[in-house]
Amino acid sequence: MLIRKPTDVLPSEITPRELFARRREFLTRSGAGLIAGAALWHGLPRHAGAATRLQTPPSALSTTEPLTDYKAVTTYNNFYEFGTDKGDPVRNAARMAVRPWTVSVEGLVGKPRRFDIDDLLKLAPLEERIYRMRCVEGWSMVIPWVGFPLAALLKEVEPLGNAKYVEFLTHYDPEIMSRRPVLDWPYGEGLRLDEALHPLTILAVGLYGEVLPNQNGAPVRLVVPWKYGFKSAKSIVTIRLTEKQPETAWNKAAPQEYGFYSNVNPAVSHPRWSQATERRIGELRKRPTLPFNGYADQVAGLYQGMDLKKFY
Repeated sequence: MLIRKPTDVLPSEITPRELFARRREFLTRSGAGLIAGAALWHGLPRHAGAATRLQTPPSALSTTEPLTDYKAVTTYNNFYEFGTDKGDPVRNAARMAVRPWTVSVEGLVGKPRRFDIDDLLKLAPLEERIYRMRCVEGWSMVIPWVGFPLAALLKEVEPLGNAKYVEFLTHYDPEIMSRRPVLDWPYGEGLRLDEALHPLTILAVGLYGEVLPNQNGAPVRLVVPWKYGFKSAKSIVTIRLTEKQPETAWNKAAPQEYGFYSNVNPAVSHPRWSQATERRIGELRKRPTLPFNGYADQVAGLYQGMDLKKFY
């Protein structure tokens, strides 16, 4: 079977936003209805794929830019636990079991708790968030995520006064995942607490109106749209609140290339390439990279007074 690369996808082949909206309206009227809460995951097979529909209201925080083609979003991925080639995750990630699944929230919290995936989905209404996503390698996408604010989860566990950071640890199973020392497994990431509580920061459980495919970080992943994509940890199993800045996977591997903050900043070049432009998947020409990935109006205030070249 011939699998086309995202670079082969023509702009004319990208699903128009209006067509996607009409498709969803038809599904709703035809009785597809809303699938949310425990019903989303109940009864799914051990290796659940993206077959379950999610009918969710759109968020006012969404961009109106054209969506990236679904096939590109689900076949052109970075998920190094399943291989370093962009096509490896879709070939290998189906081996990962996404149910049962729990997420432990611990550390500097008043009410530490282990959430079953069904419990997570009861914390806040799901909604569709259409976000720009920018990869540090220079390519970008526009993805309609389905999820809820991370703040809703953190509210449940009551962060203590000395909690300043949120650490995320992801699933790692050496029996089905890479044993190559590309990174220090399990994959770890982190945010400052105010970043984690920002309304744009979500836990995603779906995309394009469907349950998350394994290669995109099923069953639950972080999405932080003003930062480079590697900050949005996939397949999360532990969330830990800390007083000290946590170590993160790429910062440990190459601190001269990947800072803790990793905000999209066209004025700060990667040591091996410029970040001034990006290639939107499905487009032929590069476009200028926007500060904070186009979310400066919402998030620039988080970094007031900081040297964003030093704290890259």
